[in-house]
Formats: sequence, C-alpha cells, structure tokens
Amino acid sequence: MDDGGKVFLVCPFEFSYFCMENLDLWGVLLQRFFCQMNEQVPEVLGTFRISPNFMIESMTGFGSGEASAKGVTFTVELRSVNNRFLEISTRAPKVISQRENEIKEIVKSKIARGKISLSATKEDESEGELSISINKKRAKEIHSVLEQLRKTTKIKESVKLEHLLHFSEIFETKEVIEDETEWNVFRQALTKAIDGLKKMREKEGAELSRDSKERIQKINKSIDTVEQLSKKRIPEERKRLNEKIAQLVEDKGIINTQRLELEIAILSEKLDVTEECVRFRSHNKFFLEALQSKESEGRKLNFLIQEMGREANTIGSKCNDVEIAHIVVGIKEELEKIREQLQNIE
Repeated sequence: MDDGGKVFLVCPFEFSYFCMENLDLWGVLLQRFFCQMNEQVPEVLGTFRISPNFMIESMTGFGSGEASAKGVTFTVELRSVNNRFLEISTRAPKVISQRENEIKEIVKSKIARGKISLSATKEDESEGELSISINKKRAKEIHSVLEQLRKTTKIKESVKLEHLLHFSEIFETKEVIEDETEWNVFRQALTKAIDGLKKMREKEGAELSRDSKERIQKINKSIDTVEQLSKKRIPEERKRLNEKIAQLVEDKGIINTQRLELEIAILSEKLDVTEECVRFRSHNKFFLEALQSKESEGRKLNFLIQEMGREANTIGSKCNDVEIAHIVVGIKEELEKIREQLQNIE
C-alpha cells in the first residue's frame, strides 16, 4: 500500500530465493486480501501455507542406546506412550539410580509430554570380583566367645562353622562407590536413546501432521462452499418472503415497504455466516501454524479444534438449509477425526 492508499498485489513468484523462503507469510496475506474482497481464495494459495517441515511430535515411540568405556557397558531403553503431562519412571542399576533426579532432568530437557519408561542395564567385565569379604578379627572374637560358652556350659560338642554363620557381623559388604566414569558412560547411552525416541516420535508426528493438514484443507473448501451457498440464500429468502406476503395480502398498497425491507434485513443478518466463516479460516490458519511450531502445541491444537466445532455448530444453526446442513455434518466428521489424532500429539 502506498501513501495514496492504493493496494498493490505482487506475485511472490517474481521474487528472489530469499522471498521464496517466506511463502507461508505470503499465503496468509493473500488469503486475508481475498477474504476482505469477499472473493474465494484460489486453491494455489494452499501451497504457500503448507510447509514441508513437520515440527510436531507424537507421544508414542521407542529408543535405545548403548555406550562403553573401561570395561563398563550401559544399555538404555526408552518407551513413551500418551499422557496429559510428563511422567518419567526409571529402572536402573543402584550406582545410577542414585542420580534419578538428574536423569529425569535430562529427559525433561528433550521431551515435554508423555509417559516415559526408562530401563537401563549394566555390564561390567570386573564383576567377577566378590563384593563381600570376611571380617577376620570379628570372626576370631566370636569363635573365642563361643568356645568360652561351650566350656562354661560343659558342652562336649565343638564349635562348628554353622554356628559362626549365625552371626552376620563376620561378613562385610563393599560399599557401592559412585564412579564418574560410569555416570558419563550412562549419559552417553541415555542421549542416544533419547535421540532414537525423538526420531520415532517425529516420524509418527509427521504422519499425523500430514493427515491433519489434508483434513484442514478439505474443511477450508467446505467453508468456501458454505459461504457461497449462504450468499445465494439471502436473495432467495427475499423473493420467497415477497411471494408469501403477496399470497396473503390482495391489496399490496397496504404493505409497509420500509417495514418489509427492515424485516428482510434482519432475516439476512440471521442467515449471513460470513463472520463465522472468517473466524473458521482464522482458526484453520493458526492450527496449521501450530503444526509447524517447534514447541509442544498439543493443548493449543485441541483448543483450536474445540473453537472450530463451535463455529460449525453456529453455522449449522443459522443457515437452516438442508444442503448446508449436510456440509456442516461433513465438517464435524473431519474435526472429530482430527481430534482423535491430536490425542497422540505432544
């Protein structure tokens, strides 16, 4: 638009490669232009608005990772299913489970929603060494006390090993010492498992995104059809109302023309669904933008689908037309299918 208020519509194809990277924005601007001019949006604009890059993720997936160093090998497996919030459960060796909070923070930094189950196993080449030893001094002391007891009670039976085994004090368990090397190896395996999980979630999310976008495009076409049919109904209702009044009143001179036009205007306002169609397209636009977001948009997408359902109900109740009612039923069916898909989106 220049200073004189004139609008210049420039074709984006005439721009350089830099502008080609911004076709999504051009699509939105051109759609708004056609809506304001009460013109149907050309189908070609759909190609500007849909980006091939899928950003959303599914909440179901699996990933595994393995890392080794200094004879220690950790294998980590991650499983993810649907959940309203992020819930993480871990099952790991004792030396690693001591750092459960740190493990959860690492997972939280990469995943926003879902029920995550982490399973880790450890293989140590040095595990042949005993983790239990004998306290020789304590064993001798206990044996000496038992000998004194035997002599005092004049028991002929000698002190045997089975008698000593009743005293746990003669054994010592080696304390599990946290090794920073083992933690670093575990982190490497965990990182690989998270990467594998996210790749699977992104792959499934791409399919969900593609399906949802196709359904949104189908809904957009239905909205265009509804808007066109609604505009045709206004003059039809005007004609029908005039014919009905002519049948009821023989003397047309007694008809208050201004009052009749007012009633027709009120009726036209009730039948007009332009406002609802504009809002519906706006919801569709924000829905497609949310599908391309790098953030977790599952809740936002569910909210937008809910608003689309409300607009569809309003259109159906205002139009009072069989053909439009059938189209609205089709729109609701598509919205319900999208809603089911969204239950699995992060």
